[in-house]
Amino acid sequence: MGEFVATLRGRVQDVQRDIRQAGRDADGYHEQLHSGRLLDLLAVARRHDVDVAGWVDPDILVTLPEGNG
Repeated sequence: MGEFVATLRGRVQDVQRDIRQAGRDADGYHEQLHSGRLLDLLAVARRHDVDVAGWVDPDILVTLPEGNG
């Protein structure tokens, strides 16, 4: 499970970087697209009982749609 969790965490970090970049570029479409990817990754973590506490920047977390937790 260690490699799975490490890969998942890396992808969460990558997609957060993409969300930030889209925000800096004022690219709302890609910001939403990457936010959807983040929600998908968090859903995978939930299905596998992976604790993601502290993985997602609070500034990004508050921009996600309701019910993301």
